[in-house]
Amino acid sequence: MNTGFETLDYVVFVCYAILILSVGLWMSRDKKGHQKNAEDYFLASKSLPWWAIGTSLIAANISAEQFIGMSGSGFAVGLAISSYEWMAAITLIIVGKYFLPIFIEKGIYTIPEFVEKRFSTNLKTILAVFWVALYVFVNITSVLYLGALAMNTVMGVDMMWAIIGLSLFAAAYSLYGGLASIAWTDSIQVVFLVFGGLATTYLALNTVSNGQGMMEGLGIIYDKAPTKFSMILEESNPEYLNLPGIGVLIGGLWVANLYYWGFNQYIIQRALAAKSLKEAQKGILLAAFLKLLIPFIVVIPGIAAYVIVNDPEMLARLGMEGLTNIPSDGAADKAYPWLIQFLPTGLKGLAFVALTAAIVSSLASMLNSTSTIFTMDIYKQYINKNADDKATVRVGRMTSAVALVIGAIVAPMLGGINQAFQFIQEYTGVVSPGILAIFLLGLFWKKTTNKAAIWGALFSIPIAMFFKVGPKGWANGTALESIFPSLPFLDQMGYTTLLTMAIIALLSWNQNKGLDDDKAFELRNETFKTNAVFNISAFAIMIVLVFLYAFFW
Repeated sequence: MNTGFETLDYVVFVCYAILILSVGLWMSRDKKGHQKNAEDYFLASKSLPWWAIGTSLIAANISAEQFIGMSGSGFAVGLAISSYEWMAAITLIIVGKYFLPIFIEKGIYTIPEFVEKRFSTNLKTILAVFWVALYVFVNITSVLYLGALAMNTVMGVDMMWAIIGLSLFAAAYSLYGGLASIAWTDSIQVVFLVFGGLATTYLALNTVSNGQGMMEGLGIIYDKAPTKFSMILEESNPEYLNLPGIGVLIGGLWVANLYYWGFNQYIIQRALAAKSLKEAQKGILLAAFLKLLIPFIVVIPGIAAYVIVNDPEMLARLGMEGLTNIPSDGAADKAYPWLIQFLPTGLKGLAFVALTAAIVSSLASMLNSTSTIFTMDIYKQYINKNADDKATVRVGRMTSAVALVIGAIVAPMLGGINQAFQFIQEYTGVVSPGILAIFLLGLFWKKTTNKAAIWGALFSIPIAMFFKVGPKGWANGTALESIFPSLPFLDQMGYTTLLTMAIIALLSWNQNKGLDDDKAFELRNETFKTNAVFNISAFAIMIVLVFLYAFFW
């Protein structure tokens, strides 16, 4: 396969790799007379400044899942998929104001540790095992698979070799250095991620406008594919089951976002490593502002690819190369890698660097969080309660290595998935409603009991599967069709969360006869006070979002 990569593209990529590895390894070193302890390795000595937190949050979040998967959804669905990004900006504000102050006040390392403080060791262990399995078999494997798919499409690298290469790159600086290495390199990765992503957006729109510039191209794709710019899909739209109209804004997407940004270890771990609560909140705001930009980097190229592919004149301008690995309705995730092929020399290398940065930064974050949960919540709890810092850090590194090997073995099995971003969201959505219900009630309703939370966690899975039967068509045309309604998966998540919360509330009330639980947190109004910078910034973000939704409704 002719990848179109030239010497300058390889030079750009090699320089990037050397820079990231150098910074990562420099931050990995043990300071003179000080060997890494658990707080150094897992929480970066609680010394991260706001800008490192904000950029690291985005680098951990934006991965091949977004560059490849969300561009693919842009190709298939359009701008409506941007709700995952734009509503995340509001979610981050909520997390910064209402969740983070409690977590930092309690001085926790991990989200399961918080569960132990509020509920019990048993529930903590159940969730710790779940999260380790989710990170290894869903998150790490999907990032490796989608990253390898991109390298295969753009550079012609064999899928298995691409998976091995990405694994070794992420491992080189993250396994030894821990969160400090990851967070500081993430600050560099985000620069490449944003500018490399914008280069691809510029190329795609400039191609559409036949060299007349990005803004002209944006106007053309808006005119040629107006349905792709509807944020709120009609019920007649074939993608309605993925993004159910107004239900996106008031329903299940809140479940996905609150779970992901508020109670997801590999995301919230950055904020837990902050110098202070105010520093963490400033970092959260930076991430929220960057979230507003992400759709222009990952979704607009997908829409542009759709317009090019469906316009014979535009496609002809790309020559025979344009027909290679061309995206289609059944292979939407090829959109972003396909576009990279047509970037000029140098920019092609930069765009590929952006994609690689997104992949390895997310991969490193997931590995670190997997090792944090396993080491702090399983190893120290059940295997070696008296483990010193040296043993704890050693086990953390070994856990990351094992998780990476398992992910690399399982990743090739994900082949053939279309719109991977939607696939990941849908199947994470089977378990996230139950976890969100436990956390929300545990945080803000003092009557919530441990026994009720455990039953809620157990019941949430069959409730979620009950709703999932309908859309898969198992009951269609039978007497069971009315019992198993066909619902969009975001609506399923919303209903599952509400029903799980109802079960937990009823069982808690019955168990304690309406009295507060012994382990309930005492929350004070002062805990949730934020300064003027936070309040004004939050208001500005909400104004921008109101404008975006009003314009693209």
